Amino acid sequence: MFNHVMVGTNDAKSAKKFYDSVLRTLGISHGDFSEEKQRVYYRTPDGSFMVTKPIDGNPATVGNGVTIGFKCTSEEQALAFHDAAVKAGGTSIEEPPGWRTNGDKRLYLAYVRDLDGNKLNAMFRE
Repeated sequence: MFNHVMVGTNDAKSAKKFYDSVLRTLGISHGDFSEEKQRVYYRTPDGSFMVTKPIDGNPATVGNGVTIGFKCTSEEQALAFHDAAVKAGGTSIEEPPGWRTNGDKRLYLAYVRDLDGNKLNAMFRE
């Protein structure tokens, strides 16, 4: 459905270090850094995730109500994503990582905020 997702940052080099560590847990290699654009690209056959300084020159801000969800292949991978994010300077938010029910579905969810406050979710569907 999506070609790419992009979030803003106020420090692209720090964001690269953060996301290199976190996305490695999903098997995504290091991001490609554009010094000129102050942008980091993470590409997979299914789409791209990018982190960028805003091109309008204004500071990056968090989208209220926005969550970027990353698909995980196991409960362990979702927890590893969460733990890597916290170790890299992110913040664990909402409930601790764990199983939740949504009707008749069970989901393993782990929520964090990146260095700029963007809300991320690691999710494994049982």
